Amino acid sequence: MLTMFMVVVRCCSSLSMETIVSLCRKRGFIYGSSEIYNGFNGFYDYGPLGAELKKNIKNEWWVEFVQRSDDVFGLDSSIIGSPLIWKASGHVGGFSDPMVDDKKTKRRYRADQLFYKKVGDAYVTVHEAEKTEECACLVDAPPDVFAQLPPPDDPRRPGDLTEPRDFNLMFETNVGATDASTAYLRPETAQGIFVNYKNVLSSSRLRLPGGIAQIGKAFRNEITPRNFIFRSREFEQMEIEYFIKEDDWEPRHAEWITRCKTWLLKIGLKDELLGYDVHRDNLAHYARACTDITFKFPFGEQELQGIAARGNYDLTQHQSASGKSLEFYDEVAKEKLIPHVIEPSIGVDRLFLALLCSAYEEDGDRVVLKLSPLVAPVKCAVFPLVKKEPVLTLARRLYEDLREEFACDFDVSGAIGRRYRRQDEIGTPFCVTVDFDTLDDNSGFP
Repeated sequence: MLTMFMVVVRCCSSLSMETIVSLCRKRGFIYGSSEIYNGFNGFYDYGPLGAELKKNIKNEWWVEFVQRSDDVFGLDSSIIGSPLIWKASGHVGGFSDPMVDDKKTKRRYRADQLFYKKVGDAYVTVHEAEKTEECACLVDAPPDVFAQLPPPDDPRRPGDLTEPRDFNLMFETNVGATDASTAYLRPETAQGIFVNYKNVLSSSRLRLPGGIAQIGKAFRNEITPRNFIFRSREFEQMEIEYFIKEDDWEPRHAEWITRCKTWLLKIGLKDELLGYDVHRDNLAHYARACTDITFKFPFGEQELQGIAARGNYDLTQHQSASGKSLEFYDEVAKEKLIPHVIEPSIGVDRLFLALLCSAYEEDGDRVVLKLSPLVAPVKCAVFPLVKKEPVLTLARRLYEDLREEFACDFDVSGAIGRRYRRQDEIGTPFCVTVDFDTLDDNSGFP
């Protein structure tokens, strides 16, 4: 008997990050990295269910934007490349966050995430989540005020914060045996696309408009990683650089915003949790426009995906620094040009967290993850009603048939209701119970 287990649930409007973190740990979605050595801040390991969910997210993105596209081609560039790439892109000189230290405890903070205000005759320093209307950002504090500011976690020590200084976010490493071999773990995947643009152009059918897509790890030495996997030091990106002519950027930018939002809904995010943040005054110096698709996380509404009209800054920089032409020859207009790009970029880990938050619901004391079948780590669970033959053999046969195509689970432990509850908690969309009726009418079998 094939059944889809459905239940009326209530949305958990007061969902907390503690609840999500606990569920991830309990059911094997995510573990803290290096736990037997007391952990390693800013890094995470994905367990059995997490690895499946993450793989499904990436597969669905690749199918949607590469496999089903006539004008987007895939790439997998190296994590470590020539350090000249990062000099040309501006990361070596300008990829930094303002940092301050507690002089006594040596604890480090991002200055742009701290705020200050005057209370009576004294100043207090507060974290971003605690700021009020009268607060100003720490990086804007004048020297005479800054000299009186205490650390945010001990207001009794005025003046115990260091002056803000730039902290480069790239991880350094060495290639080979010499001290002069400094290289970097890539802080983004985009530059691997830009430096391979001409290679892909000459070896594929890439033309304008057309794009290069990549999924890969990136690394940023965040001063204060926070909110679980939302901001970590090792993360994974799904990114496209869509190359266009300059005068085509506005309609293409609008088109990619719509495409990205449509896909996010398709894989299961709730529309009411999504929003937009149109950047107007805080654009990167090279960008024409940028719109973020936002998500209402338990800790607030934050960027989920960025869609930027990035201009032709990167290709121009790499052409200048390398001395190699990165121009495209337009055979119709009979002219050479350096393409502009539209860049849709989304973090796999951040999307993973959004999917769990969007899917989480409760029914009394039961947790129900309403994940889309497109991304659910387990697509179907098979339950023999009893541990007796021939029901057991028939159920096992069905399970083995299904797992040829889908990630499935076979569960004979406990009462049937308890087995359903376990699958509810991990987001399994379909469950199959093999019972005595199955023996009579062979339902579900050819």
